[in-house]
Amino acid sequence: MGTAKWSTALGAAGLALAATTTTVATPASAHALRAGRIVLTNVDNGRTIPASVGGDLEVRLTHYRERGLTYTWTALNSSDSAVLGHRADTTNPAGDASAVYRVAAAGTATVSAQRHCVPDPGNLCPLIVETWKATIQVT
Repeated sequence: MGTAKWSTALGAAGLALAATTTTVATPASAHALRAGRIVLTNVDNGRTIPASVGGDLEVRLTHYRERGLTYTWTALNSSDSAVLGHRADTTNPAGDASAVYRVAAAGTATVSAQRHCVPDPGNLCPLIVETWKATIQVT
């Protein structure tokens, strides 16, 4: 089989596999439940989210730019590690932050991070630090 045909065959197989494995219905609410995993993003700030013991909670906060300013996130924190057990977390140089928690016990915990401003040369940041927070109620 020639290189072009082989590449085309692999591409078609990859598309078929992607089509069958990535179809996920996203509910109208801002958080999504996927195979026992709740996923929260920037828009879930201030929300109270119900969860069940045994699942995972993933938080993905993305940076954004506006008028020569980049707003970045600190690492995420849980207020109660007995309720939300830490599994993994990352931050990247662009300013995104993410974390995965195991929903371990009944109770209430908050997950939070702070947003900071990083100015481009010649710009000034407002002297405001904002907090992103979601309350997780586990039954």
